[in-house]
Amino acid sequence: MKEGSLAPTVDLTFPHHWQAEILAARPLILPQRHFAYPLDAEEVERGALEVLIRHPASGQPFLATCALGFRDVIVPTGLWSCPNPDEICAVSGGYAYMIDTSAPERFAMIAFRPVLEVRALAAQGLLLFVGHHSLLAWGTTGQAWQSEKLSDEGITITAVEGTRLHGLGWDMMADKETPFALDLRTGLRI
Repeated sequence: MKEGSLAPTVDLTFPHHWQAEILAARPLILPQRHFAYPLDAEEVERGALEVLIRHPASGQPFLATCALGFRDVIVPTGLWSCPNPDEICAVSGGYAYMIDTSAPERFAMIAFRPVLEVRALAAQGLLLFVGHHSLLAWGTTGQAWQSEKLSDEGITITAVEGTRLHGLGWDMMADKETPFALDLRTGLRI
């Protein structure tokens, strides 16, 4: 993290099999197992979140180098446990990586560039990602759903009640925030 920025978030809402430590910098001597996310080396050169991860089934720890999206304190950086106890969500400047800690070569990158908020919904078994225009939910088997466009610029979640999510999205034509409700099981508007 750069000087003056907020400390990374660590949210362990979901039970997990792994242990992880955010490192201040890349170690001078890399561990035997090192994975860069995404696989594009040029993106890592702009900066990265360095995370040392241990999974009991895999033996040796591995270093996850997660490319930085944006250098702005408004976008999240940190680690989240996931509905699948073998997965970790590492977010670096709004770029979100879903990493299988038992097989770190398997990963997915959340489509939003950037993710503006990450929210664990334990009762619903979802990790929720907020983008500028829509929401994306991640469940035990991967992406559960992605909502339709809910806003022209910015989403505010106002409440989660059981299987319903309530929020506000900016309607550019009306020049005001407009309420919406989603079914958390499907991501469809109610």
